Amino acid sequence: MKRQLKKEIIDRLTKANLWINQIENDCRNQKVFMAIRNDKIGFYHKGGLLFSFDESNGFKTHIKYAAVIESNVKDYLSEADLSNSKPITDFESNYKRIKENCSKYSGVEASGVSDIYHKYSYFSDNDVVVLDIEVSFKSNDILVNDELSNKKTTQDRIDILLFKKSTKTLQFVEAKHYSNTEIWSSTKPKVIGQIKKYEGQIKQNEQEIIEQYGNYVNSINNLFQINLPLPEKIDPKVTLLIFGYDRNQFNGRMKELILNKEDYKEIELYKIGGVSKINTGTLWKRGKRGIL
Repeated sequence: MKRQLKKEIIDRLTKANLWINQIENDCRNQKVFMAIRNDKIGFYHKGGLLFSFDESNGFKTHIKYAAVIESNVKDYLSEADLSNSKPITDFESNYKRIKENCSKYSGVEASGVSDIYHKYSYFSDNDVVVLDIEVSFKSNDILVNDELSNKKTTQDRIDILLFKKSTKTLQFVEAKHYSNTEIWSSTKPKVIGQIKKYEGQIKQNEQEIIEQYGNYVNSINNLFQINLPLPEKIDPKVTLLIFGYDRNQFNGRMKELILNKEDYKEIELYKIGGVSKINTGTLWKRGKRGIL
């Protein structure tokens, strides 16, 4: 895994009008979340990869987000109106509409994770912030949105990386919606093995993870002129976050097949019905009590 940006990439980014006039301010206001890979940047919004950025291509977005008509006409078009319309020709002047499209295509888990990073990004005043999302330990870590891409990847990607600033500690979180079949089984749920695999990867790559996220934090500090501390430690346990259930589901299937299941005692588990109500400080402590 690599988490660094060459000076040439930062220079190109900071000279781009889309960055200057739109994205930088949205990052600071937690409307867009910026994640760094190896000389690549991902800008996420409402669970989707709004834009990617690299030295060769500059800004790129998915065709489904950019497939809009450039016009200042009414919201509804007749067939005759199409002859006087044309596709957008630049990202900056159509940024708002691209963001609107991006917000429409996310799955329930990606959308749930976005509720957390839009509220608790590294610009948040909270002690526990979201430092990164969709984290892979593979060297060819990529930026991809599964719902929209034709690319097939076997890479394991952990949904959230939390960072506790006061203790300079990293903690990984895997997020699953209540409807995800990986958390349900009459035998051992698939997610248990997934969490244990992640914990093994963390143990094996601990020093590299700390080093690379030191690079990550340095890039963020330099780009935004902020002062996040550098990470020094990693929590060896990965938290499983389950969300998206109501009271009846919690008192029924959740209690029977998760809370009372011995397999789930092998891992750290945090449960909350409405993910928008989450507090990263409480998530960090991994409250055992189910919350609606």
